[in-house]
Amino acid sequence: MPKVSSRYDGLGVGFAPYLQPPGEEVVRLTVGEPGFETPEEVIDTAIAELQAGKTKYTRGQGAVELCQAVADYLGKHQDLDVKAEDVLITPGAKQALLYSFMITTMPGDEAILLAPSWASYEPMLEFIGAIPVHVSVKTDDFHPDIDAIRAAVTDKTTMILINSPCNPTGAVYTPDEIQAIVDIAVEHDLWIVSDEIYARLNWMDYPHVSPASVEGGAERTLIVNGWSKSWAMTGMRVGFLTGPNDAMKAAIKSQANSASHIPTFMMEAARVALSCDDAVESFNEEYQKRREIMIQGLSEIPGLRVGECEGAFYAFVDITGTGMSDIEFADGALEAGVQLIPTSLIAGGEGFVRISYAADEDVIHEGLRRLKAWLC
Repeated sequence: MPKVSSRYDGLGVGFAPYLQPPGEEVVRLTVGEPGFETPEEVIDTAIAELQAGKTKYTRGQGAVELCQAVADYLGKHQDLDVKAEDVLITPGAKQALLYSFMITTMPGDEAILLAPSWASYEPMLEFIGAIPVHVSVKTDDFHPDIDAIRAAVTDKTTMILINSPCNPTGAVYTPDEIQAIVDIAVEHDLWIVSDEIYARLNWMDYPHVSPASVEGGAERTLIVNGWSKSWAMTGMRVGFLTGPNDAMKAAIKSQANSASHIPTFMMEAARVALSCDDAVESFNEEYQKRREIMIQGLSEIPGLRVGECEGAFYAFVDITGTGMSDIEFADGALEAGVQLIPTSLIAGGEGFVRISYAADEDVIHEGLRRLKAWLC
């Protein structure tokens, strides 16, 4: 029999083993998915577009109106000067990440990841032959260790990846930290890929800052974002990528030779979503309530230590005080009826578990009750 390509040998699948839907009796606090319904205006628009026959091929880059709406959105919310011609609408933000990795690295090039980082970054880089280099963040607040980043740069380094607010730690990097990372990139002429999918989910008193908005950042930063998290549109698979014009020309070629474009009927729905600020603000108010419930509840359980949960919708919990490994803790929690993620599945995550507070309040309360009954 023919053999499967060796590029898959040893390629990880991240958190997948702990993301399988459990039985109905299990409280699920694993998936990074908003616990809200997609805004009604978005649903109505998608249906109307289908009924209008928007089921054919269209502009691969994305409708001109949608690309312009993304550019306007970034100008309004992040003070970025983006041209519509430099926006690519992608089948989810994950696809945009893959394009950005292909643009910024070649096989054998090194890409710096701030560990612990989202589980898909490392295998995606390995899939295309790049080498992920894990640089540990500070252990007290999970913010970047600037000196460690600088020390990790070699003559093979071509890219630094930033994810703020961060999955899984919830850290929101300060403006000064973002500028310091950009300064390193400028000094060594590196690309920056900025995963900003949680940009609107920031609970700190300082703003989310894109590296593209600070001095030296615009000409070297690729911004990845999408509709999944802020607009509760995970299954609709709509993302976007923007950056310098030469990089975007390469991104457009990537999509033309792979995915073609997102579903035609989703383009106008995505444009409408960008104007649904009331829904985003409503969701965020609920997230902050759920965040407080989660922090308070976890803080009452012996052996657990939870930080501030600065952004996104994850609690990154130190479980070493229980005497268990994170795998043992996750397996025990599942037996107690709670599904969560042990983060030793990724570099730098040993001794921690990730718990999502995107679930409904009653689900969070029940999950906390079960963890307390198990551990107390």
